[in-house]
Amino acid sequence: MVRTKDGWAVQHAVITATDGFGNQVVRAEADAEGTVVTAPLVPGVYTAVVTAVGYTPVAFTAIATASGTAELGTIVLTRQGGVELPPPGVWTIDPAHSKVAATAQHLGLSSVHGRFARFRGRMEIGTVAEASRVVAEIDAASIDTGNSTRDDHLRSADFLNVATHPTIFYRSTGLSAAGPDRWTLRGDLNMAGITRTVDLDLSYLGTSPDPWGGLRAAFRATTELHREHFAMNYNQVVQAGISLIGATLKVELDIQAVQGELPPS
Repeated sequence: MVRTKDGWAVQHAVITATDGFGNQVVRAEADAEGTVVTAPLVPGVYTAVVTAVGYTPVAFTAIATASGTAELGTIVLTRQGGVELPPPGVWTIDPAHSKVAATAQHLGLSSVHGRFARFRGRMEIGTVAEASRVVAEIDAASIDTGNSTRDDHLRSADFLNVATHPTIFYRSTGLSAAGPDRWTLRGDLNMAGITRTVDLDLSYLGTSPDPWGGLRAAFRATTELHREHFAMNYNQVVQAGISLIGATLKVELDIQAVQGELPPS
């Protein structure tokens, strides 16, 4: 199966296999699920290459057994440009194609998922990656967990206190490499009037042209927040000492940014 780093099928990826003499013996295209199936191969060692438009090709050795099969498992492709950061300059977050979400544990059994509907931000990619900066603002009142009563409580002084602190701010203070296409983004998060240092585990997914003549870059970031660090100490304890709400929040950001400044929406 051919997948992106975040698990999506790469449709119409092409796998070719050549034998030890450089002769192509197989060429097959992935289906809508990213699955590739070929005819049986003569037992032996082959070089397999996986390509797809907009992705960096991957080559590896495949061994066909006596049954003629060569199980390749899951092949992960990365977008072209997915190792280095995007071209330097200003990039504007596109809220219509981005997500800011948080998950909390409920009764120690399951999870409650929420997301913010309104936010904005910009990135300044430096000529040296470590010089890059990010600023973002979130409308705290736009929290949506799918339950209006719970959302109203989250907007209250027990949690986000949106009447007094309507905006959540994030401003980066540093960026450092954590792997070939992973970064640690350090910054200050101001939520409910309290500022804490928060590190984001950032993955860069690459760039792609869009249908409107622009260039887009995609990122995924995660972190974990402790409610008590932002004075969100509200809780109820049910029987057996189990808390109604977990002490931590898992935050997930799926971000698309457009190269350049965008006009105000």
